[in-house]
Amino acid sequence: MTAVDPITIILADDEHLLRSALSALLMLDGTIDVVAQAKNGDEAVTATLQLHPDVLVIDLEMPGMDGLEAVASIMLKSADQRVLMLTRHARQGVLRRALKLGVRGFMSKGADPEEIAEVIRKVNDGQRWIAHDVLEAAVVDDSPLTEREADVLRETREGYSVKDIARRLHLAPGTVRNYLSYATQKTATTTRHDAARTARDRGWL
Repeated sequence: MTAVDPITIILADDEHLLRSALSALLMLDGTIDVVAQAKNGDEAVTATLQLHPDVLVIDLEMPGMDGLEAVASIMLKSADQRVLMLTRHARQGVLRRALKLGVRGFMSKGADPEEIAEVIRKVNDGQRWIAHDVLEAAVVDDSPLTEREADVLRETREGYSVKDIARRLHLAPGTVRNYLSYATQKTATTTRHDAARTARDRGWL
C-alpha cells in the first residue's frame, strides 16, 4: 500500500491556548501536519505565502488584520489557496464576503477537533463546507447597512480619504459622503471612523 502524504496546514488564531491545543489534537489525527502556527493575520499571510500549505485554517476574529483581510491579501498572490475559516459568530455579510474571497470552508470554533479534521480533508479535496450552525446564524442578517454603505465603511477602516474611497469604488465624492452620512446615522455614531469601528464590532462588515 502506498503511503499518503499528510495534509499540510497552517493554523492561525490569536488565542494561544486554543491554537496550541487544536494543533496538538489535529496532529494526532495522523493525516494532518501543522507546518506552522500564526497568532495574527500578518503572520498568517507571511507563513502561507512562504510555505504554501494545502489548507490554511484561520480564525475570523483577530486583532489588527482579521481573517478576511488576511485571506484577501493571500488570494492576491495565491488565488488557489484552500482556506477553512473558523468563527464564533457568522453573519450573512461576513459569510458572503468570505465566499467571494474564495474561502472553501466555514465552521464554528467550538466544533470538535475530529469534525474540524474531517472538514480540512473535504476542503483539501476541493469540496465546499459550511457548517449548519454557521449557515443558520448567517441567515438572520440584522445589519441595517446597504452593501454600498458597508463598502465605504470598509474603505474607511483602511484609512482612505473620501476622495480615495470615491476613486477606489468608482463613485463620486458626493455619493461617498452620502453613504457615509447614512451609515453614521444607522450606527448611531458621530464620525465615519466611529461608524466603521461600530459596524466592524457588530459583525456588519
